Amino acid sequence: MAGLKYLSGFGNEFSSEDPRCPGALPEGQNNPQVCPYGLYAEQLSGSAFTCPRPANKRSWLYRILPSVKHKPFSPAPRGHLTDTWDQVKPDPNQMRWLPFTIPASSETQVDFVAGLHTLCGAGDTRTRSGIAIHVYTCNTSMVDRCFNNSDGDFLIVPQQGELLITTEFGKMLVEPNEICVIQAGMRFSVDVSGPSRGYVLEVYGAHFELPDLGPIGERGLLLCIHVRVCRPKTWRCLKCSIQLKVNFQCLFADDYSPFNVVGWHGNYTPYKYHLENFMVINSVAFDHADPSIFTVLTARSTRPGVAIADFVIFPPRWGVADRTFRPPYYHRNCMSEFMGLIKGHYEAKAEGFQPGGGSLHSIMTPHGPDTDCFEKNTTSTLEPERVAEGTMAFMFESSFSMAVTKWGLETCQRLDKSYSQCWENLRSHFNPNWRPSKQ
Repeated sequence: MAGLKYLSGFGNEFSSEDPRCPGALPEGQNNPQVCPYGLYAEQLSGSAFTCPRPANKRSWLYRILPSVKHKPFSPAPRGHLTDTWDQVKPDPNQMRWLPFTIPASSETQVDFVAGLHTLCGAGDTRTRSGIAIHVYTCNTSMVDRCFNNSDGDFLIVPQQGELLITTEFGKMLVEPNEICVIQAGMRFSVDVSGPSRGYVLEVYGAHFELPDLGPIGERGLLLCIHVRVCRPKTWRCLKCSIQLKVNFQCLFADDYSPFNVVGWHGNYTPYKYHLENFMVINSVAFDHADPSIFTVLTARSTRPGVAIADFVIFPPRWGVADRTFRPPYYHRNCMSEFMGLIKGHYEAKAEGFQPGGGSLHSIMTPHGPDTDCFEKNTTSTLEPERVAEGTMAFMFESSFSMAVTKWGLETCQRLDKSYSQCWENLRSHFNPNWRPSKQ
């Protein structure tokens, strides 16, 4: 959208004020006796006060009225959002979903919040440890409505339709092939221009960070200069019905407008990132590097090297590995893997896995290329080639063993019960007479 301006960087100490109110930020302190323009100072804390400085997250917002000026919250229907993981019996089978259905606007008006459906997850919002994976399908904007998630951070992956997101910090336009992160406690509203669909990864009790680069060095993967943070030009005093998801995963509503911020500073902000800017690292000799080299963001657990959730992409790139089966290998993983497809055709399953759908391979459940992919790539001539051109697949990977909701297994009616057939025609190539070739 023309006119939207952004700051750049990841986790920086940002400061921004509405150009209509120059000097709105106090000089040299956070909480003066009287703020410029008669504003209220309000801190939004994303971490405990005593967290080490590298992990300490907070922002100061200078607003026309403080957030505390609201009427008592009242319960609101929570639709298909849930953090109840025992609705159906556990199922370790490979699962794949056809593209999730977007409701027709001629039949019903569904906005972003009403269109959120929990597909799977694990953990507990009360202890602030766990994740949830949602899909959203909507066809109308949030009119005089906004949303606040107190349970965790939202990583939003649009697949169809752009999202114009208004936050307390400013506005940002998020298109397919971009992602955005709305961190816990940040109030926002979503406008859409037509039928819209996408995915949401929610993490409880942790924030997304950049993965460590180790021997890669100081640059590679996500480059901080490509991350965009919105700037304020949103203050107004409209009356909103806020749906607030609190720590026991219920929805509540009040009638306070949060979009009255004139300036802010800090390092706890919403942000967006375009996936085409990802700097791909890949094998240039033989074999695969682990798919962790495609990690965009990670939410760390307390165990070193183990993530509550990783956001991983499989972008267009060169494949040049010699003597190598280049598609993803057959795998049983100690992590859960949910995959989605924004556009194109995923290289390991060109048929069946469609944009707007998804798949879940639970902990230690076998998965890998389908029959056609295996047969083709064990006989093809290995030459440098472009891989995944015109495609963007992604993975939410988690150390949690996730349960699928009743909506995901039954109600949505998008579960592809023929998924396992893609491996049925794999045949044995074992040859007991094979001998190494003489050099």
